Order: sequence, then C-alpha cells, then structure tokens
Amino acid sequence: MMDERLRKPRIDDVARRAGVSTATVSRALATPDQVKPKTRAAVEKAVLETGYVLNVAARNLRTNRTHAVLAVVPDVANIFFSQVLRGISDTLHQHGYRLVIADTGNDPERERDHAEFAQAGWVDGLLLLNGRLLPTPPGGRRRLAVPTVSLCERIPGSDIPYVETANREAARAMTEHLLQLGHRRIGYVCGPPNNILEHDRFAGYRDALAARGLVPDLALVRPGDYTLAAGEAAASAYLALPELPDAVFASNDAMAMGLIRGFTAAGLSVPEAISIAGFDDIEFAGAYNPALTTVHQARSEIGARATTMLIDLIEGRQPASREVHLPAEIVMRDSTRER
Repeated sequence: MMDERLRKPRIDDVARRAGVSTATVSRALATPDQVKPKTRAAVEKAVLETGYVLNVAARNLRTNRTHAVLAVVPDVANIFFSQVLRGISDTLHQHGYRLVIADTGNDPERERDHAEFAQAGWVDGLLLLNGRLLPTPPGGRRRLAVPTVSLCERIPGSDIPYVETANREAARAMTEHLLQLGHRRIGYVCGPPNNILEHDRFAGYRDALAARGLVPDLALVRPGDYTLAAGEAAASAYLALPELPDAVFASNDAMAMGLIRGFTAAGLSVPEAISIAGFDDIEFAGAYNPALTTVHQARSEIGARATTMLIDLIEGRQPASREVHLPAEIVMRDSTRER
C-alpha cells in the first residue's frame, strides 16, 4: 500500500482543505472570475498547502477545450502592438486562458500555417490583429469554424465582431486642433492605400477641412506606409514645394517622427517652422524631440475589450456589442504651436 505522504495531491484533497466541492475547485482553477473572491482565495491557499498541480491535458480532454487563444499579429516588432497584447494577455489570464502569439510577418504562407493550426483544434478562439481573415485551410470549410474577433481594425466585407478606435472621429479632432491653432495649409501623410484605417483617418481629415469651408490641397497630401522612412520622404517632398504647409498631420506616429527628422536635417525647427502631429501615441512619442502631439489610442483597452468579446463567444454567450468603436484623445505636446 502506497504511503499517503508519497501520493500526489488530488483535487479532492484541495476541496477538503478549502471546505468546498471538487466542482468548485475545478471552476476556481479553470474560470476564476466566475467564483467568489473569498472562495477563490480559499482554493488558491489549499492548492499551495497541498502542492496540487492541475492536469491541464486531462481537463482539456474532459471539456473539449484547450483554454488557449491564438493572437495573429502582422509584425510583433511593431511597438504599436505591445500594449494591445498586454490587454489581451491580462484578460485571458483573469479568465483562465493562455495566449499563443502568431507573427505572420505579413506572409501569406505563414497565415496558411496558422489557419491550419487553428482548424486542427489547438486553440479555442482567434484574435486577428492583421486586418484580414486567415485563409481557409486545404480541405477545410468555407471559413474557419473557430470563434473569431478582429481588433485594431475591422475587416472589410466580414461580419465578424471587432473592436477599434473611432479613427474617423479622432482624425477629424486632430485636424480641428491644428485649425484652432491657426493653421490653414495642413498637409497629410497617408498610410497604405488599401488599409481601412487609412480610409477612415483621411476621411476625418477631409471632414474637418470641409467644416471650415476648406478643400484639401492634393499637393499637400503625400503617400506613406506607416514607416519612419515614409515620413522622411514626405518631408523631402514638402521641402521641394514653393511654399511649405503650415502643419502636417501624419496618419501614424512613425511617419510623424520621420517628418520631424527630415525637416530637422534640412535645418528647419519643429514646431517654429512647421507643426507636426501624429496618430497612435506609441511609448516613446512623449520622449521624442520635440515631444510629439498625437492621437492617443487606448491600446490596452482595445485588447481587453476584444478578448472579453471572444471569451463570450467561446463560452456560448452573446457579446454585449459586436461592433465597438473606442474614443481617442488628443495629446498636445511640443511638436505643434499656434501659427
């Protein structure tokens, strides 16, 4: 007969010590948010005291769930996604799920691999940060039969739920801020032409100008691709014009910083010679020289709200809303000034 001291702790040992049922212990470990804090604390204490280790594989077989979620990111090196992923990770942890991150590098072949991974049942749900649906795996259904939510940008032509910033309204607010500073010749540096965020932000820029009876000067609208280099190229193009714009609104912070670098390299002072504004409020926007005036996106909240929506779908509940547009905030720093 095995010595009781050598036997591995079981779930009923935890239940006995915590003074609850084994079902309550299972619930406290799998979905802690669904258990009263006092009960959860008692179970956690009993787990520590008994040395119990949850058999995740057995639980997954029993529930037919993996308690894992796949977040598909186009470029994990892009600092924009850091706070979004933090919001995702924190929310999944609170609900007893694990995060798997897939970096596609915008490579269709990688996206097919991730689609096959999800279709094979390795995860319970998908969070798409890449702006498009994953391709259907060979021999698969018309669309992946996995609960899915998109975030940061909605997917055109798709009916899947999404969470994003109210980009059009935010871009309009930033352009209005520049107008209130006395600027009239306001340039705009675009994001990628097929990107839905770019469509919304450019529309907001035009809305603000139209409200003042102004028509966008197409010579002041420059192409871009959300990179620092695109901002520097735009600065060179503006410097070649007979007259500089009063201000330039870039569709993201990286391009705004590129603009500042380009103008500074040419001997122009920002904001004395020209005001520059961005969009996103990435981590070092406030530490740039000059500190960047920008649109602050609640990136962590975007991640958290999308994850809550996905967990509702996984667990058979209808989300409170399938389309969420979060408000943004204008952060006024040193890269803009009155004309």
